[in-house]
Amino acid sequence: MDVAWARGGQDDRPSPPPATRPPVTSAPLGLAPLFSGAPRTTPIPSLPALSPPPTPVERTPMAGFALGRDPIVMPVEGAKVSDLHDSFAETRGTHKHEAIDILAPRGTPVVAAVDGTIEKLFTSKPGGLTIYEFDRDRNYCYYYAHLDRYAEDLKEGQIVHRNDRIGYVGSTGDASAEAPHLHFSILQLGPEKRWWVGSPINPYPYLLGAR
Repeated sequence: MDVAWARGGQDDRPSPPPATRPPVTSAPLGLAPLFSGAPRTTPIPSLPALSPPPTPVERTPMAGFALGRDPIVMPVEGAKVSDLHDSFAETRGTHKHEAIDILAPRGTPVVAAVDGTIEKLFTSKPGGLTIYEFDRDRNYCYYYAHLDRYAEDLKEGQIVHRNDRIGYVGSTGDASAEAPHLHFSILQLGPEKRWWVGSPINPYPYLLGAR
């Protein structure tokens, strides 16, 4: 018998150290311990707040916009913007209108739409009694047709200013006698500055801001 290990009936062999559980370390932020069986909890980044849709840009007419130096004025005294109708692209017989008709009682005064010069007083079968006015820079021609008569002492070469009386509404030419009106158009002149030749410009947008 080995007495070195049996003394007083008790086992004096050294006891093994108590079993210890390995330390549990906390998982990195957003990651569950692999042994826990818990689902991953990676946070979802928050999306930036949606900005409101842009406010639509209000489209306004070319009120007061000038082809030349000055905004044009209403060429018929007393005419209102609300009474205007855009007939530029409409057809008259076999050709495009390329002008605007401003209805008014016969004899209503017609005034110069811009500062300029009376380039030509002319009578034609379609237009009747007409006026061709060049602006001050001679870039644009303003055409007034179907006049009943000219203003007193109006002559070619005369310098006129906006709102100067130049004629009176009528129905001469091919206009209906039951519907007197001013046929008003704008031409962009070429380098030759011919009063009867030019590129038509729709006057309607410019008249929307006329006074």
